Amino acid sequence: MSNNNVLLEVRNLKKYFKTPKGMLHAVDDVSFTIERGKTLGVVGESGCGKSTTGRTILRLTEPTSGEVLFEGKDIGKLSDSEMRKKRTEMQIIFQDPFSSLNPRKTVCETIMEPLKLNHILNNSSERMERVLEIMETVGLAHRLVNAYPHELDGGRRQRIGIARALALNPKFIVCDEPVSALDVSIQAQILNLMNELQEKMGLTYMFITHDLSVVNHFSDDIAVMYLGKLIEKAPSEELFANPTHPYTKALLSAIPVPSLHKRRERVLLKGEITSPINPKPICRFANRCPDVTERCLNEEPKLKEISKGHFVSCFF
Repeated sequence: MSNNNVLLEVRNLKKYFKTPKGMLHAVDDVSFTIERGKTLGVVGESGCGKSTTGRTILRLTEPTSGEVLFEGKDIGKLSDSEMRKKRTEMQIIFQDPFSSLNPRKTVCETIMEPLKLNHILNNSSERMERVLEIMETVGLAHRLVNAYPHELDGGRRQRIGIARALALNPKFIVCDEPVSALDVSIQAQILNLMNELQEKMGLTYMFITHDLSVVNHFSDDIAVMYLGKLIEKAPSEELFANPTHPYTKALLSAIPVPSLHKRRERVLLKGEITSPINPKPICRFANRCPDVTERCLNEEPKLKEISKGHFVSCFF
């Protein structure tokens, strides 16, 4: 892989939170790269560290350790003012389109706010022109320019969130479960819109979700997380055709098959989930793994490349 193609490189990223019982390892030694114009889907159960990884990459949450290289530059070393400028290139679309919008601001004010804060297009008529242009891009009718979030449905609210993220012409967007709060028909519209925007604007996405059927159609590569660890990463087609980690196999087996005649054999996980607070240096999936051995209970597996672009953290 040519380094010129890599927009974002994450190296040994860690984010720990102090709790009364000890250190909670929300993100623990995660490394990956995303190429320009590509989408990395990040999947896993609730609480596995997907959203924290996205927020830590953008420095909305400061990392405990590790490096985030954006176009080769370590953003962890940037000052507050430098980071403010860099954020024009790195944006986020939040999960809940209602709670992420200010209920006191109209559609126009919400989309215009990042332009004002970053002193882009200081002329008010130029800013208004830009707002209307973005609204058109994301499929929001101009008549909604003075509407408030509570007057709109979930799909339109999420389009506002996307419009706000696009206002500064970013290169990279963290999409934190952007369709999970929407109806299925609206989900398809938003995903199609995001695909179109990616092709039109050359955007790079980190798409966080728990819905594997969505991530399969939307992502170039998929990373699977479990209790703060990256346990498998591969191109989308390869991961679905050849899942290697027992946890990935269990996740894929849960995807519904839209057929009366075909059935997918479910892999049911048993056992207790390991605590993410002060975890021992062993395989974190060992308590629930059907293939567990003595080695898994005494040693932590490292992420290794088993075929081109296919990485897995498992002794087997």
